[in-house]
Amino acid sequence: MTLMRFDPFREFDRIMEQNFSPARTPRSMPMTALRRGDVFIVDLDLPGVHQEDVELTAERNVVTVRARRSPAREEGDDVIIDERPYGEFSRQLFLGENLDPAGLSAELAGGVLHLTVPVREESKPRRIELGSSTEESPAKVTSSNV
Repeated sequence: MTLMRFDPFREFDRIMEQNFSPARTPRSMPMTALRRGDVFIVDLDLPGVHQEDVELTAERNVVTVRARRSPAREEGDDVIIDERPYGEFSRQLFLGENLDPAGLSAELAGGVLHLTVPVREESKPRRIELGSSTEESPAKVTSSNV
């Protein structure tokens, strides 16, 4: 049994899938975003990307992530298969007015870029005391505004 180094039909199928399949977008950063209490957490997959190859900027309510992944091959290497995407990756996140981009923090560990964005103080739920419209009921009732 031999390993075929180049199959033109398989290579054509791979290129077509990579460039035209809606299920797989080339040069993407898969992402998960969720709210946990008073912060939003965003995780972006960046396997094989080094910290010095990530650029993170925030301007007003737009956070831009740029990353670069270079192939690990060296001159003289005999490449058998290379299906990993390389080059520039970019993604923009549009933050709602209730989030504070000035408090954004970021960490890259295990191939995942972990962003934490706090909710603005004025957007956090707060308790509001209700007053009585009649003079005879002195007790105040509190309610939670969520």
